[in-house]
Amino acid sequence: MRVGVLGSATVGQVLAAGFLKHGHPAMLGTRDPKKPEVQKWLQETPGGQAGTFSETAAFGELVVLATAGSVAENALELAGSENLAGKTIMDATNPISGAPQQGILPFFTSPNESLGEKVQAKVPHSHVVKAFNSVGAIHMINPRYEQGIPTMFFCGDQAEAKAQVAGIIEQFGWEPFDCGGIIASRALEPLCMLWCAPGFLRGQWNHAFKVLTK
Repeated sequence: MRVGVLGSATVGQVLAAGFLKHGHPAMLGTRDPKKPEVQKWLQETPGGQAGTFSETAAFGELVVLATAGSVAENALELAGSENLAGKTIMDATNPISGAPQQGILPFFTSPNESLGEKVQAKVPHSHVVKAFNSVGAIHMINPRYEQGIPTMFFCGDQAEAKAQVAGIIEQFGWEPFDCGGIIASRALEPLCMLWCAPGFLRGQWNHAFKVLTK
């Protein structure tokens, strides 16, 4: 499966490398494929490719949105709706709007809206699935925890797209946990605040969430 990753910062680079690790051709999408950090990633990542947002969206059978939340909608515009139509978009973004306050990140969304919903509204002919927004990039690909397999929450409106993302979640070493429609992004995105709080307060960045049942 060809994967186009929109966003060339740390999260995009880690996810693109993760897809390559598991045998999926991957292209890193960026505004400027020649910028030094992208060229460095290409040199360090065998098999990796880079292109513009539109080239990357056209390349991917599945597309990952991994930009900063503030530019997510603009990145989709640059990618082109015609290149995204009918495709699953795995949305790893969060609506972060600034520096933390007492360890808590501020969001530009209100409690009764989410960036995931905004993304889905921006690309109505694509199938958006929110995932990989509730853990730091360093732990996204096949993490190891003594307590067992960590949980990755995801949500979206289209069953086939969610099944596709659930498969990726499992391949990347996580337990998928379906939280419902894309409206559930209102609950999933604040998990970013919760995950980051121990890091900002105590320098603790090695944790993950786990759902326990009996």
